[in-house]
Amino acid sequence: MKEKIKLGYIGLGRRGFSVLKRCFGVMSDVEIVAVCDTVEDRAIKARDMLTELGRPEPKLLTDYHEMLTDPDIDAVAIMTGWAGRAKLAGEFMLAGKYTAIEVGCAYDISECYDLIDIYEKTKTPLMMLENCCYGRREMMVLNMVRKGLFGDVVHCEGGYHHNLPEVELFKDIDQEIPHYRLASYRWRNCEQYPTHELGPISKVLNINRGNRMMTISSFASRGGGLKKYAAELLGEDSPYAKIDYAQGDIITSIITCAGGETIKLCLDTTLPRPYYSRNFTVRGLDGMYAEERKSVYLKGMPEGAENENNEEKFFETHDHPLHREYAALEKRGGHGGMDYLVCRAFVESVKAGTNTPIDAYDTAAWMSIAPLSEMSIARGGAPIDIPDFTRGKWTEREPVVRGKYCLDEVCEDDSIKIYTDADK
Repeated sequence: MKEKIKLGYIGLGRRGFSVLKRCFGVMSDVEIVAVCDTVEDRAIKARDMLTELGRPEPKLLTDYHEMLTDPDIDAVAIMTGWAGRAKLAGEFMLAGKYTAIEVGCAYDISECYDLIDIYEKTKTPLMMLENCCYGRREMMVLNMVRKGLFGDVVHCEGGYHHNLPEVELFKDIDQEIPHYRLASYRWRNCEQYPTHELGPISKVLNINRGNRMMTISSFASRGGGLKKYAAELLGEDSPYAKIDYAQGDIITSIITCAGGETIKLCLDTTLPRPYYSRNFTVRGLDGMYAEERKSVYLKGMPEGAENENNEEKFFETHDHPLHREYAALEKRGGHGGMDYLVCRAFVESVKAGTNTPIDAYDTAAWMSIAPLSEMSIARGGAPIDIPDFTRGKWTEREPVVRGKYCLDEVCEDDSIKIYTDADK
């Protein structure tokens, strides 16, 4: 068991910088030995931020290749845009470095196969930092599912309902590198951001451990939201207002599973909307959870409005052990703490030398949804087979790594702390 790990950090845009500053950069058992971005000013800003926090000064790089051969680096966090991210991850896995990648999707299904080929060759752990798997409501529902309170789960839903033109897509258009997702919306029509909802649902449904996703059928509405927003924000003469964006405004996908369950995903990011939601929904034979109403309903409870906004009552009795501990601490780390918790899950895996709670098979399966949905939309919603990236092992996997951050079982674990007084 390592007492401290040495981490290389690649990609220092808004998200990358935030996670470094609020998560990895303040962990007393993590030393950031190198920061890297192709835009040198970003790397300089990250280096200066770390030294202001009283951390050792990291190497400043604009080329990641030096990290590959650095024997002092135990692990890397890759926070770059989607293009080339899978290739980067593969290179570091081949170099024997534990590899974490930020949430996102693949551009081509071959990227997913390549990651699995490398993982099975090297056994170097790969983990997508899907923070929503560590959200409080998602972990409470997982706890309730494992207790059998909803009965057999037969259907789940989730979405990424977010007004992206305002908060993301057009935020950096005056900078050297505009937001990479804007280019993706220009050229692709698919479920571009599935993992916030699919990650927690996959754990609820035991995907890749006794169950697997079988097919996906995806449908796209026509698009218009991005072009209209660009014209209103930047003027009709702006080049952004003249683009015919490929992305449909609403993408709906239905996934079937080997166990007979269905999953409904929705991408809704380019039309006006007043609130953010992931619409996390779990339906079982004996009850349900619905994020939109912040509601738990169990068979036998009285029906009616009193069941709306009742999740706080269930937090009192069914909060996940990780969040019971976290609730007693000063909150930190972004998005209600789930950013910090997912980063801690990765760090603890590196320290212990174990596999990660979101492993290479999970990462590849979740990344695959974008290119597979793109194929289905192009074929009028035709079902597309979802590859079995475990290559048959989903029916009988190796034992799970039990512990505080486990997502396959619910574990009581007081052997390690979420963070200590030494964390600044």
